[in-house]
Amino acid sequence: MIRSQSYCFLGIITIYFFFCLLLLPNIFASPTRYLCRPNQRDALLELQKEFHVPTTSWNKSVDCCSWEGVKCDTIVGEVIFLELRYCNANTSLKFNGGLFKLQHLRHLDLSLCHLQGEIPSSFGNLSHLTHLDLFGNELVGEVPTSIGSLSQLRNQFTGGEIVLANLTSLSHIDLSSNHFKSSISTDLSGLRNLEQFWAHDNLFFGPFPSFLLMIPSLVDIDLSQNQFEGPIEFGNTSSSSKLKVLNVGDNNFDGLIPESISKLVNVIHLYLKHNNLGGLVLSSILNLRNLERLDLSHNNFRGRIPRSISKLVNLQFLDLSYNNFGRRVPRSLSKLVNLSELDLSYNKLEDQVPCCLWRSPKMYSVKLSHNSFSSFGNSVEVINGKSLSWLDLSSNSLQGPVPQWICEFTFLNNLDLSNNNFSGFIPQCLESFSVLEKLNLRNNILSGFLPDVFIKGSSLRSIDVSHNNLAGKLPRSLINCEWMDFLNVKENKIKDTFPLWLGSLQCLNVLLLRSNAFYGPVYNPSAYSGFPGLRIIDISNNNFVGSLPQGYFANWTTMSFVWHGYTSPEMNYVGTYSPVFDSMDLVYKGVDTDFARIFLGFKAIDFSGNRFSGHIPESIGLFRELRLLNLSGNAFTGHIPSSLANITSLETLDLSRNNLSGEIPRGLGKLSFLSNINFSYNHLEGLVPQSTQFGTQNCSSFMGNPGLYAIEEICRESHHVPVPTPEQTEESLSIPEEPMLNWIAAAISFGPGVFCGLVIGHIFTSYKHEWFIAH
Repeated sequence: MIRSQSYCFLGIITIYFFFCLLLLPNIFASPTRYLCRPNQRDALLELQKEFHVPTTSWNKSVDCCSWEGVKCDTIVGEVIFLELRYCNANTSLKFNGGLFKLQHLRHLDLSLCHLQGEIPSSFGNLSHLTHLDLFGNELVGEVPTSIGSLSQLRNQFTGGEIVLANLTSLSHIDLSSNHFKSSISTDLSGLRNLEQFWAHDNLFFGPFPSFLLMIPSLVDIDLSQNQFEGPIEFGNTSSSSKLKVLNVGDNNFDGLIPESISKLVNVIHLYLKHNNLGGLVLSSILNLRNLERLDLSHNNFRGRIPRSISKLVNLQFLDLSYNNFGRRVPRSLSKLVNLSELDLSYNKLEDQVPCCLWRSPKMYSVKLSHNSFSSFGNSVEVINGKSLSWLDLSSNSLQGPVPQWICEFTFLNNLDLSNNNFSGFIPQCLESFSVLEKLNLRNNILSGFLPDVFIKGSSLRSIDVSHNNLAGKLPRSLINCEWMDFLNVKENKIKDTFPLWLGSLQCLNVLLLRSNAFYGPVYNPSAYSGFPGLRIIDISNNNFVGSLPQGYFANWTTMSFVWHGYTSPEMNYVGTYSPVFDSMDLVYKGVDTDFARIFLGFKAIDFSGNRFSGHIPESIGLFRELRLLNLSGNAFTGHIPSSLANITSLETLDLSRNNLSGEIPRGLGKLSFLSNINFSYNHLEGLVPQSTQFGTQNCSSFMGNPGLYAIEEICRESHHVPVPTPEQTEESLSIPEEPMLNWIAAAISFGPGVFCGLVIGHIFTSYKHEWFIAH
């Protein structure tokens, strides 16, 4: 009986034990039990207040170990992992802030947080750190010596003056993308485990830190985009060095490439671009047989490209652009069978374009622009026409017909033959170029018609055939280029009506028809589709006629869009979507101006030199960010629209040589950016607005309007420049040299469904002799 009771009791105990085991997960999963310690939660909340962390998961009702970017030790509840990338703190790190109360942190990532000021010495209290990343902030000053006590730190660190010699476990040092301004003079050769040293994009200065090359474990050195100077001295570099990547581009290094570079036998990527290095390219650099990428661009190297460059059999990328290399290109380049990108542009190379340059079956980009090549030789052999994607032969002295062998490169994405002396017809084989995005034949002596071959033109985004002798009509197949954002046919002999049918192209940013033989009206109520993407239009010096309805500009939606200066990853031209650069020119600020790098908000309208009549549409005032408006040399009548005062970004306004009457609107005197005005030869009357913008104009800007008064002061202060009469308006008048901004245009092409845009910005100052009125 007792034994049976004992068995019964044991059975009950066993059942109870297993029942408790079943309950354990629920007990530990109870929402009322928090893993995070209160002091850790309070420190995080303090940090949230300091950094303005926007995350909604950081609140007291939720266990802080489950907050976004936070991980804890599952036993003791201490925060060991904190990642706040892109937090946009815009503040400095406080010495006694919440961050430094998390003393068990092992992984800390505060990269790209816009942190400012110096690095607090209290970082030394975070003695458990193995990973610290402060990349892409705005930190200044020196790295505190307390950092040297972080003996467990192994990975990315960002700092200033190097005081890291005691961190023997470090494998990666990242000092990049901050504002540190100091030298790198501390010997780090004791860091025997260091594999990567990045200090790019700062203000570091002083000599090349050759001691880095004494670290036998180092694989990757990036010192680019700083202010290092003097010669590059490699010191006692070991030939057994493991170094594979050396980037010292975008600095102020000068002198010759040292012979000791030949000891870096394992280097595969060598970047010396954008420095002041000079002399001949020594054979020592050509002994680096493992090189895959070599960039010597933007220096002062001279002489011939050495034939022995063929020894670099593994070379995939070679950039020798923006130097002083001269004479012929060696045929030995054809032995570089792995070469895929070659840039020899902006040198003094001459004679024949060597056909061997695209013999490599892997070659997809060849850039030879801005040299003195004059011919292609007797024959050109194309080994693999399907590989070449980019061919730039622009700005040379090439002549004769466009070579037929170009037709074999059926997978070209970018073809630039501009600024040469090519003659004859444009090849019909363009129809077979199914992936072509950019076609630039500008400034040659091509004749015939622009071929109607764009049936498969859905990839084309940019066409520039300006400054040639093309005639006929615009090919209607252009309507198939649905992603086209840039069309330039100016300075030809094209005789056609206004291409209203192009108005349906949603991405068409730039339309340039200037100086052709276009004729007829530009408006048809039954066919007008609005040109929603236009930012720049120049139809000047043609034979367009008729009046414009008051709502003519109302459907130009992009032109009326107000740019607020924000950006997104999709619109960043250095990011995923690469820009397609196109050159163009406009009469800007009184001169015929060549544009390049146009910022996104630039907008311009030039309807000058035609025979438009009627009133200027009031809807022009919708374009608040218009920079240039030129309606001169027409037959517009009526008053100057008062809505022009709404165009607050207007810089250049030319309404000269029309039949306008009435007063100049007072509101124009409030346009603070308006710097170039021309109202000459109309029938205007009344008082000239008394404002700085008008008072600084030349007297000639108001001539030919007998009814205007209060211009005497302007005439006394202005330069005495010959004033053209109406009979002289079709002729170019010579004036003294005046400085002007030289601009270059860049139309940005994005993928389907992404913003179609244009970027414009001024580059440098040059001079021209062209008078404001003559185009």
